[in-house]
Amino acid sequence: MRVLLAAAMMVSLAGPALAQDHVQRYGEADKDKTPEQKAADKAAQDAYKRSLGNIPDQGPTDPWGVVRGSTSGTTPPKVAVAKTKKTKTGSAEAKP
Repeated sequence: MRVLLAAAMMVSLAGPALAQDHVQRYGEADKDKTPEQKAADKAAQDAYKRSLGNIPDQGPTDPWGVVRGSTSGTTPPKVAVAKTKKTKTGSAEAKP
């Protein structure tokens, strides 16, 4: 009984594997396309090119603009540096 059940399971699993008609192998030439398939490919390519034409031109973008701030010049803004007198301990102000 177990042998028959095992054989039935193998047959049922082998059916879908044999159903794969043909798998194209490396180096094997493609099948010739029918005129309908060629026309469908050309129509899809034309539709793709038309859809690219619908995208508006965004112009140049500046991804670091937020970091630089609101000035869009090429030179960074100058920052005023306060000069302080340093003591031997390295602190900016003398302790009382």
